[in-house]
Amino acid sequence: MKIGKYILTIAFLLLVVTAKAQESQGPIYTRATSYGLGFTSLQDTYLSPETYKGWEARFSRETLHQTKLMQGKIWQQTYFQGNFGYTDNRAENNKTATALANWNYGWYYRQALTHNFDVLMGGAADLNGGFTYNMRNGNNPVSLRAHASIDASVVALWNLHVKNRPLTLRYQANLPLLGMMFMPHYGQSYYEMFSIGERGGTLKVTTPFSAPSLRQMLSADYPIGKVTLRFTYVWDAQQAHINQIKSHIYSHIFMIGVVKRFQKL
Repeated sequence: MKIGKYILTIAFLLLVVTAKAQESQGPIYTRATSYGLGFTSLQDTYLSPETYKGWEARFSRETLHQTKLMQGKIWQQTYFQGNFGYTDNRAENNKTATALANWNYGWYYRQALTHNFDVLMGGAADLNGGFTYNMRNGNNPVSLRAHASIDASVVALWNLHVKNRPLTLRYQANLPLLGMMFMPHYGQSYYEMFSIGERGGTLKVTTPFSAPSLRQMLSADYPIGKVTLRFTYVWDAQQAHINQIKSHIYSHIFMIGVVKRFQKL
C-alpha cells in the first residue's frame, strides 16, 4: 500500500511539473530566410539624369512571433534584407552598381476576422543604408544612401489547406510616414561635405510627399516533405525628391526560402 501511495504521489508531482513547464513555454517563433533575383530600375540625378535598368539579387531574414502583451494580441517582427543591383543605361555605355541594406523592427495588433484569416496592423522602425557607384563618373562617382523612418504597416494572413497540407498566404505592405534622409545638394561634392565641413541642409525630414515609397510582399508557405518553403514576390518602390535631386529604385523580385518554427522558453 505504501508503494502505491508513493507511486501516486510521484505521478501527481510529475503532472504538476509538466503543467508548470507548459505554462512557462514561450511563444512560437516563425523565422524565414530567403534568396531572390529580379529586375530593378534606378535613377539618381546626383550621378546622372539617365535611368538605369538591370538585375538585382536580394537576401532577407524575417522573424515573427507572438508576445504576452494584451493576451497575446501583440506581435513583433524583425526583418532584415540586403540587395545588390547591377544596371545599364539605355545606350549601354555606362553601368552602375548598388548595394543596400534595410532593417525593420515592427509591433502589430493581431485581429482574427474569420477562423482562418487574420490581419496585423501596426508600425515599424525602418533603417536604410548603402551606396550607388557610377562607373564612368570622375568627380562624383558615388552616391551614399542613408534614410530612417517610421512606417505604417499591415499584414494579412490566410491559412488554407491544399490536399490536406497547410498553405499560408501572406500579404504585407510598409508605407514610410515620417523620417530623416541624408541627401547632398545638387552639384555638391562629398569632399565639400566631409573635408571642408559644408554639410548644411544635407539632412532632411521626409514625408510621403517628398519621399513617396512603398514596399509590398506577397508570399506562400507550403510544406514539401519535412521542409516548409516560402515563395515570395517583392514589389519595392523607394523614391525621393530632395535638394533638387530625384532618386528612385524600383524592384520586382522573386524569392524562395525556408521557414522554421520553434519555441523559446
